[in-house]
Amino acid sequence: MVAAIDKAIRDREHLLVQAGTGTGKSLAYLTPSLLVDGPVVVSTATLALQNQLVEHDLPRLAAAVEPVLGRRPTFAVLKGRHHYLCVAKMEHADEQEPTDTLFDDAPQRATQWLGEAGRLGKQIQRLQAWAEKTTTGDRDELDPGVDDTAWRQVSMPARDCVGAARCPYGAECFAEASRARAREADIVVTNHSLLAVDMLADRHIVPPHKLLVIDEAHELADRVSAASQAELTPDAVERSARRARTLIPPAVAESLAEAADALTVALADVPAGRITNGLPQPLQQALTLLESATRAALSAIGEVKSDDSDPVRKQQAKAALDDLSDTAQRLLEEDPFDVAWVEKSDMGSGRRALVVAPLSVAGTLSQSLYEDRTVVATSATLTLGGRFDTVARSLGLPVSASPAGQSAEAPAASGDGWTSLDVGSPFDYPKQGILYVAAHLPRPQMSGLPDAAGEELVKLVAALGGRTLGLFSSRKAATQAAELLRSRTDLPILLQGEESLPVLVRKFREQKESCLFGVMSLWQGVDVPGDSCQLVVIDRLPFPRPDEPLAAARSAAVDANGGSGFASVSVPIAAIRLAQGVGRLIRATGDKGVVAVLDSRLETARGYSAFLRKSLPPFWYTTRTDVAVGALQRLAQQ
Repeated sequence: MVAAIDKAIRDREHLLVQAGTGTGKSLAYLTPSLLVDGPVVVSTATLALQNQLVEHDLPRLAAAVEPVLGRRPTFAVLKGRHHYLCVAKMEHADEQEPTDTLFDDAPQRATQWLGEAGRLGKQIQRLQAWAEKTTTGDRDELDPGVDDTAWRQVSMPARDCVGAARCPYGAECFAEASRARAREADIVVTNHSLLAVDMLADRHIVPPHKLLVIDEAHELADRVSAASQAELTPDAVERSARRARTLIPPAVAESLAEAADALTVALADVPAGRITNGLPQPLQQALTLLESATRAALSAIGEVKSDDSDPVRKQQAKAALDDLSDTAQRLLEEDPFDVAWVEKSDMGSGRRALVVAPLSVAGTLSQSLYEDRTVVATSATLTLGGRFDTVARSLGLPVSASPAGQSAEAPAASGDGWTSLDVGSPFDYPKQGILYVAAHLPRPQMSGLPDAAGEELVKLVAALGGRTLGLFSSRKAATQAAELLRSRTDLPILLQGEESLPVLVRKFREQKESCLFGVMSLWQGVDVPGDSCQLVVIDRLPFPRPDEPLAAARSAAVDANGGSGFASVSVPIAAIRLAQGVGRLIRATGDKGVVAVLDSRLETARGYSAFLRKSLPPFWYTTRTDVAVGALQRLAQQ
């Protein structure tokens, strides 16, 4: 992997590298990065991975190569502005109006917030004390931490920031200082969300660089899609009106209130789900009112100037109105390359929103990701069905059609300007693990856990005596599984939602006979090597639900062009999710265990079962229950 990345840098050719868990891929991409003449940016999927690089991998590597390079390489972490304390906001933290803070995100929980006002005040006092001694203002350095409500009082989202030149506290800005450090560093570590925002902002945030390394690259397209998504809620309109009320005429404020009321009524009348035949009339009227009212409000506010009495609050009001105006216009345009849908929470008076997102971000990535830099994209799951083609397309790379007669399961050929490499894994999957598919079970139909699948689950868990991670397609299925195991065994059953996820994972790791059951966040976020996790059970293939608006819209677009939306959209999504879930089992060279899939389609579905299995590590494969149970019993005895 080191050699391939070094060659890609020298040849200025983009590279996709699949590197399994335990490969040491962070050292593999950091090492050649140190030889690049100029800054290198490394983007990770999460802040946790970002911190791992900065706190563990880079310090060790910098010390190791100092004698070779004759100097110690420097590195810095780059996060979004909202991760840093804002001095301007801090000065007024205890002056914030309840209508602008406590009730911003959940007005229906006002009673709860009133009861917590004292606790919020204590947290802000602690933040004020911390502000006097911190040198970075980085939220991650605050220990113990504060909740999101308190942090919002002292942090500034990028869209609300007036910029250092116009801010009275620009010279003291922690976010600006972090960017200055990043501009001077050899390696800058950031995250996919900020990288996505940088691309959408014409690359004005991340320092200029020659090499970009994208770790966990299979998640990048989703992060860019999320950054390109926008939404409207009545609460957001009302909140913006409150922020702007001292800056706009009463008649304009009244127009904003009328727009919020119209949006409330329209969202109540329109059913939840994707909007497929144009905006319904009530929504169109509400959006027209909103677009007109926000335009009038923005005109009344005017430009933010450095000599304004309070430029920070003026910018906050202006930014909120800008967002509303842009989103209303975007929805009214009804661009065929956008997808719009209505979201409603299950609770009676809960959240209601009108959301819009791009149908695809491949074009955005193609235009913004690769220009003037070499890109190395790596992950443990970059090949689907044994090929790089699907992920390459999602990342905006050109993929040539397979030559006539070439098998669809042949290794992916490189496209124009990029190459690929699968470095394999240090694990001996056929000897360390078994993939068992319960092919005798009926094809899953209803939501929840079918009785036959439940009986199979009990049989497998009992054979091992716990030590099971259950990955379920729905909260209903996970709850039914937990209730079933609690009624039929004496094993400790941990269920996602009953405690915080970090606490559940710690208990699962420490209590050897425990079982941990949960939904999608467990499919990627659990790392429990050793004998605490020797059975991973997956109740059904993780295809996107029919009511997932983006997946449904993308699938419909492929169908409309004569292709198969199911094969082009749903199957690849299931393949990545399944590979991530299966990857929870073998985390170290000494691990052993069984992955049990209680969905017979992984064996019987001719159209896609082979593709899905080829996307998984090469475990020893069986459909025989007695083989799986026997293996689990032997593990229990050991």
